[in-house]
Amino acid sequence: MTQNAAPIAAPLDEPRLVAETGLTARIAALASPVLEQLGYRLVRVRLSAQNGQTLQIMAERPDGTMNVADCEAASQALSPELDVADPISGEYRLEISSPGIDRPLVRVSDFLRAIGHEARIELVHGLDGRKRFRGEIKAVEGEGRDAVVTLERNDARDDEEKSVRLPLRDLDEGKLMLTEALIRASLRAAKEAQETEAGGEEEQDSEPAERPRRGPGRFAVKPKAEKPKPVVPAGVQTHFKKGGGGSPSRG
Repeated sequence: MTQNAAPIAAPLDEPRLVAETGLTARIAALASPVLEQLGYRLVRVRLSAQNGQTLQIMAERPDGTMNVADCEAASQALSPELDVADPISGEYRLEISSPGIDRPLVRVSDFLRAIGHEARIELVHGLDGRKRFRGEIKAVEGEGRDAVVTLERNDARDDEEKSVRLPLRDLDEGKLMLTEALIRASLRAAKEAQETEAGGEEEQDSEPAERPRRGPGRFAVKPKAEKPKPVVPAGVQTHFKKGGGGSPSRG
């Protein structure tokens, strides 16, 4: 069934349509269950050699949000797990981030939220001899790897079809394009989130002081007095350097 751009209630364990290979696949397999314990989903793992080795782990909540406090909580949970597994030889920097505005599209729910916005989509196998497409996402039909995205192309030649249906089972890479419309929608969503959070705090103030409390979970983080601010672009970056088999020193 074709879906529109209404808010998407995606499950925490919704599978990704793309996956890493080699070393980053091992790190993804380690990071994903740790993040799920905290209520987050893995978006992407990347290891780059720029300015030394940098391990970027991108995560989000099932509704697509991720603020500074979330990134800090994920970093505190993942750092010791990475220390024990020690998957990377030599020193490296750990970077935990939100997907950002022009985010990667890795799940069907990402494409559903992106309806009405411009995206770049690359397929593993070519469609009529073409692998790369760019245009506005018009609709998403089906579920999981059987889903199909309808894209109104803005990169089509005169002799090519403007509207194409792209099978997500062949997705190699998807990414939202940074446009004015996307920025406006992002700012509007951030404002609505702030208003919702403020309304929730007012309701809590009217409740009795004595409330039952749950015990700390495995990855419990101490509460902060300052209210976390929503993050739009890239989240917080948390760094540490690590030598092979040694203990990390935080910078």
